[in-house]
Amino acid sequence: MHPIPELTPLLKQLRLSGILDSLEARNREAIDRKLAFTEFLSLLIHDEVARRDQKKLDLRMRRANFRNQKTLEGFDFDRLPGLNRAAVHDLATCRFIEEKVAVLIAGPCGTGKSHLAQALGHAAARQGYDVLFITQTQLMNSLRTAQAMGNYDRRFQYLAKVALLVIDDFGLKPLRSPEDEDFHDLIAERYERTATILTSNLDFSEWGAAFPANKMLGAATLDRLRHGAYRVVLDGESYRSLEPASEKFTPPVVKGGKIQVP
Repeated sequence: MHPIPELTPLLKQLRLSGILDSLEARNREAIDRKLAFTEFLSLLIHDEVARRDQKKLDLRMRRANFRNQKTLEGFDFDRLPGLNRAAVHDLATCRFIEEKVAVLIAGPCGTGKSHLAQALGHAAARQGYDVLFITQTQLMNSLRTAQAMGNYDRRFQYLAKVALLVIDDFGLKPLRSPEDEDFHDLIAERYERTATILTSNLDFSEWGAAFPANKMLGAATLDRLRHGAYRVVLDGESYRSLEPASEKFTPPVVKGGKIQVP
Protein backbone atom coordinates (compact mmCIF):
# COMPACT_ATOMS: atom_id res chain seq x y z
CA MET A 1 0.00 0.00 0.00
CA HIS A 2 1.37 3.41 -1.01
CA PRO A 3 1.55 5.56 2.14
CA ILE A 4 1.32 9.02 0.55
CA PRO A 5 -2.49 9.08 -0.07
CA GLU A 6 -3.04 8.11 3.56
CA LEU A 7 -0.50 10.67 4.83
CA THR A 8 -1.79 13.58 2.76
CA PRO A 9 -4.82 14.54 4.92
CA LEU A 10 -2.82 13.98 8.11
CA LEU A 11 0.00 16.23 6.98
CA LYS A 12 -2.50 18.91 5.94
CA GLN A 13 -4.18 18.66 9.34
CA LEU A 14 -0.80 19.20 11.00
CA ARG A 15 -0.02 22.04 8.56
CA LEU A 16 2.89 20.05 7.17
CA SER A 17 1.57 19.61 3.65
CA GLY A 18 4.80 21.06 2.25
CA ILE A 19 6.45 17.76 3.08
CA LEU A 20 4.42 16.23 0.25
CA ASP A 21 6.58 18.15 -2.24
CA SER A 22 9.64 16.09 -1.38
CA LEU A 23 8.20 13.02 0.35
CA GLU A 24 8.26 10.72 -2.64
CA ALA A 25 11.76 11.75 -3.73
CA ARG A 26 13.09 11.43 -0.19
CA ASN A 27 11.44 8.04 0.18
CA ARG A 28 13.22 6.78 -2.95
CA GLU A 29 16.49 8.28 -1.68
CA ALA A 30 16.06 6.52 1.68
CA ILE A 31 15.50 3.18 -0.07
CA ASP A 32 18.41 3.62 -2.47
CA ARG A 33 20.83 4.74 0.24
CA LYS A 34 19.41 2.37 2.86
CA LEU A 35 18.91 5.20 5.32
CA ALA A 36 17.73 4.67 8.85
CA PHE A 37 14.26 5.92 9.73
CA THR A 38 15.73 8.76 11.77
CA GLU A 39 17.92 9.86 8.82
CA PHE A 40 14.89 9.79 6.52
CA LEU A 41 12.89 11.84 9.02
CA SER A 42 15.77 14.31 9.39
CA LEU A 43 15.81 14.91 5.63
CA LEU A 44 12.06 15.62 5.58
CA ILE A 45 12.29 17.99 8.54
CA HIS A 46 15.19 19.91 6.99
CA ASP A 47 13.20 20.19 3.74
CA GLU A 48 10.22 21.60 5.65
CA VAL A 49 12.36 24.12 7.55
CA ALA A 50 13.99 25.25 4.29
CA ARG A 51 10.57 25.65 2.64
CA ARG A 52 9.24 27.71 5.53
CA ASP A 53 12.35 29.88 5.62
CA GLN A 54 12.04 30.52 1.88
CA LYS A 55 8.35 31.35 2.25
CA LYS A 56 9.16 33.86 4.99
CA LEU A 57 11.92 35.39 2.86
CA ASP A 58 9.60 35.71 -0.13
CA LEU A 59 7.07 37.49 2.08
CA ARG A 60 9.72 39.86 3.47
CA MET A 61 10.87 40.64 -0.06
CA ARG A 62 7.34 41.46 -1.21
CA ARG A 63 6.72 43.68 1.78
CA ALA A 64 10.08 45.42 1.32
CA ASN A 65 8.82 47.09 -1.87
CA PHE A 66 12.19 46.90 -3.62
CA ARG A 67 12.17 48.38 -7.10
CA ASN A 68 14.12 45.44 -8.51
CA GLN A 69 16.52 42.69 -7.56
CA LYS A 70 19.53 44.84 -6.72
CA THR A 71 22.11 42.89 -4.74
CA LEU A 72 25.64 43.53 -3.57
CA GLU A 73 26.85 40.79 -5.90
CA GLY A 74 25.64 42.90 -8.82
CA PHE A 75 27.11 46.18 -7.58
CA ASP A 76 29.86 47.56 -9.84
CA PHE A 77 32.63 48.55 -7.45
CA ASP A 78 35.01 49.20 -10.36
CA ARG A 79 33.17 52.44 -11.16
CA LEU A 80 33.88 53.68 -7.65
CA PRO A 81 37.62 53.28 -7.02
CA GLY A 82 37.47 55.48 -3.91
CA LEU A 83 34.91 53.26 -2.16
CA ASN A 84 36.17 50.89 0.51
CA ARG A 85 34.78 47.50 -0.52
CA ALA A 86 35.61 45.82 2.78
CA ALA A 87 33.69 48.48 4.71
CA VAL A 88 30.65 48.08 2.44
CA HIS A 89 30.71 44.30 2.85
CA ASP A 90 30.93 44.86 6.59
CA LEU A 91 27.71 46.89 6.36
CA ALA A 92 26.13 43.93 4.56
CA THR A 93 26.60 41.86 7.73
CA CYS A 94 23.83 44.13 9.08
CA ARG A 95 25.67 44.82 12.30
CA PHE A 96 24.36 48.38 12.01
CA ILE A 97 20.81 47.07 12.46
CA GLU A 98 21.72 45.54 15.79
CA GLU A 99 23.50 48.80 16.68
CA LYS A 100 20.27 50.67 15.78
CA VAL A 101 22.08 53.39 13.84
CA ALA A 102 21.74 54.93 10.39
CA VAL A 103 23.64 54.42 7.16
CA LEU A 104 23.85 57.69 5.22
CA ILE A 105 24.71 57.38 1.52
CA ALA A 106 25.55 60.47 -0.55
CA GLY A 107 26.79 61.02 -4.08
CA PRO A 108 25.95 62.45 -7.50
CA CYS A 109 23.14 61.09 -9.66
CA GLY A 110 23.71 57.71 -11.25
CA THR A 111 26.51 56.49 -9.01
CA GLY A 112 24.54 53.60 -7.52
CA LYS A 113 23.13 54.98 -4.27
CA SER A 114 19.72 53.33 -4.70
CA HIS A 115 21.38 50.10 -5.81
CA LEU A 116 23.61 50.01 -2.74
CA ALA A 117 20.73 50.88 -0.39
CA GLN A 118 18.55 48.13 -1.85
CA ALA A 119 21.46 45.68 -1.77
CA LEU A 120 21.89 46.30 1.95
CA GLY A 121 18.13 45.90 2.32
CA HIS A 122 18.27 42.57 0.49
CA ALA A 123 21.05 41.42 2.80
CA ALA A 124 18.95 42.40 5.81
CA ALA A 125 15.88 40.56 4.51
CA ARG A 126 17.94 37.43 3.89
CA GLN A 127 19.10 37.62 7.50
CA GLY A 128 15.53 37.71 8.78
CA TYR A 129 14.92 41.45 9.22
CA ASP A 130 11.77 43.20 8.05
CA VAL A 131 12.65 45.92 5.53
CA LEU A 132 10.79 48.72 3.75
CA PHE A 133 12.26 50.57 0.78
CA ILE A 134 10.53 53.86 -0.01
CA THR A 135 11.42 57.22 -1.56
CA GLN A 136 11.04 60.40 0.48
CA THR A 137 8.15 61.46 -1.78
CA GLN A 138 6.37 58.11 -1.39
CA LEU A 139 6.92 58.26 2.36
CA MET A 140 5.31 61.68 2.75
CA ASN A 141 2.48 60.80 0.35
CA SER A 142 1.72 57.63 2.32
CA LEU A 143 1.44 59.62 5.56
CA ARG A 144 -0.82 62.22 3.93
CA THR A 145 -3.03 59.46 2.53
CA ALA A 146 -3.17 57.75 5.92
CA GLN A 147 -4.13 61.06 7.54
CA ALA A 148 -6.98 61.52 5.06
CA MET A 149 -8.24 57.97 5.63
CA GLY A 150 -8.07 58.20 9.41
CA ASN A 151 -5.35 55.59 9.94
CA TYR A 152 -2.33 57.86 10.37
CA ASP A 153 -1.33 56.39 13.73
CA ARG A 154 -1.28 52.83 12.40
CA ARG A 155 0.80 53.81 9.36
CA PHE A 156 3.17 55.89 11.47
CA GLN A 157 3.71 53.06 13.96
CA TYR A 158 4.49 50.61 11.17
CA LEU A 159 7.06 53.01 9.71
CA ALA A 160 8.50 53.65 13.15
CA LYS A 161 8.91 50.00 14.08
CA VAL A 162 10.05 48.26 10.87
CA ALA A 163 13.55 46.91 11.58
CA LEU A 164 15.14 48.63 8.57
CA LEU A 165 13.60 51.64 6.83
CA VAL A 166 15.36 52.64 3.59
CA ILE A 167 14.49 56.18 2.48
CA ASP A 168 15.67 56.91 -1.06
CA ASP A 169 16.20 60.38 -2.59
CA PHE A 170 16.26 62.31 0.68
CA GLY A 171 16.33 66.04 0.03
CA LEU A 172 15.43 65.70 -3.65
CA LYS A 173 12.37 67.79 -2.79
CA PRO A 174 12.33 70.20 0.17
CA LEU A 175 10.21 69.19 3.15
CA ARG A 176 7.48 71.78 3.71
CA SER A 177 5.24 72.02 6.75
CA PRO A 178 3.77 69.69 7.98
CA GLU A 179 5.97 67.21 6.09
CA ASP A 180 9.09 68.36 7.93
CA GLU A 181 7.34 67.78 11.27
CA ASP A 182 6.18 64.31 10.23
CA PHE A 183 9.65 63.40 9.02
CA HIS A 184 11.22 64.64 12.24
CA ASP A 185 8.71 62.73 14.37
CA LEU A 186 9.43 59.53 12.45
CA ILE A 187 13.21 59.85 12.77
CA ALA A 188 12.88 60.78 16.44
CA GLU A 189 10.69 57.73 17.09
CA ARG A 190 13.18 55.43 15.33
CA TYR A 191 16.22 57.00 17.01
CA GLU A 192 18.21 54.39 18.96
CA ARG A 193 15.36 51.88 18.46
CA THR A 194 15.67 50.83 14.82
CA ALA A 195 18.02 51.28 11.84
CA THR A 196 17.55 53.60 8.88
CA ILE A 197 19.28 54.01 5.51
CA LEU A 198 19.06 57.32 3.66
CA THR A 199 20.36 58.13 0.18
CA SER A 200 20.77 61.65 -1.16
CA ASN A 201 22.21 63.55 -4.11
CA LEU A 202 23.17 66.29 -1.65
CA ASP A 203 26.57 66.47 -0.01
CA PHE A 204 26.31 65.77 3.71
CA SER A 205 26.96 69.43 4.49
CA GLU A 206 23.89 70.36 2.41
CA TRP A 207 21.34 68.04 4.03
CA GLY A 208 19.95 70.89 6.12
CA ALA A 209 18.59 72.37 2.89
CA ALA A 210 15.89 69.69 2.96
CA PHE A 211 14.22 71.70 5.77
CA PRO A 212 13.90 75.22 4.30
CA ALA A 213 10.92 76.22 6.48
CA ASN A 214 12.35 75.19 9.84
CA LYS A 215 16.11 75.07 10.17
CA MET A 216 15.96 74.23 13.87
CA LEU A 217 13.71 71.23 13.23
CA GLY A 218 16.05 70.13 10.47
CA ALA A 219 19.08 70.39 12.74
CA ALA A 220 17.35 68.27 15.40
CA THR A 221 16.38 65.64 12.82
CA LEU A 222 19.83 65.43 11.26
CA ASP A 223 21.49 65.33 14.68
CA ARG A 224 19.61 62.11 15.43
CA LEU A 225 20.40 60.62 12.05
CA ARG A 226 24.11 61.42 12.29
CA HIS A 227 24.61 60.11 15.80
CA GLY A 228 26.69 56.95 15.44
CA ALA A 229 25.87 56.74 11.73
CA TYR A 230 27.94 55.09 9.02
CA ARG A 231 28.57 57.51 6.17
CA VAL A 232 29.18 56.32 2.62
CA VAL A 233 30.18 58.58 -0.26
CA LEU A 234 29.83 57.34 -3.84
CA ASP A 235 32.05 59.31 -6.21
CA GLY A 236 32.49 58.00 -9.71
CA GLU A 237 31.20 57.87 -13.24
CA SER A 238 27.42 57.80 -13.60
CA TYR A 239 25.81 54.49 -14.55
CA ARG A 240 23.41 56.44 -16.75
CA SER A 241 25.91 58.46 -18.76
CA LEU A 242 29.39 58.18 -20.18
CA GLU A 243 30.03 61.76 -19.05
CA PRO A 244 31.87 62.13 -15.74
CA ALA A 245 29.83 63.38 -12.80
CA SER A 246 30.19 67.15 -12.49
CA GLU A 247 30.06 67.33 -8.69
CA LYS A 248 32.88 65.73 -6.77
CA PHE A 249 32.86 64.34 -3.27
CA THR A 250 35.76 63.53 -0.95
CA PRO A 251 36.42 59.76 -1.03
CA PRO A 252 35.54 58.00 2.20
CA VAL A 253 38.06 56.65 4.65
CA VAL A 254 37.65 54.03 7.32
CA LYS A 255 38.12 55.24 10.87
CA GLY A 256 37.33 53.20 13.92
CA GLY A 257 35.64 50.54 11.81
CA LYS A 258 33.20 53.07 10.30
CA ILE A 259 33.11 54.76 6.92
CA GLN A 260 33.76 58.43 7.64
CA VAL A 261 33.97 61.56 5.56
CA PRO A 262 37.17 63.55 6.21
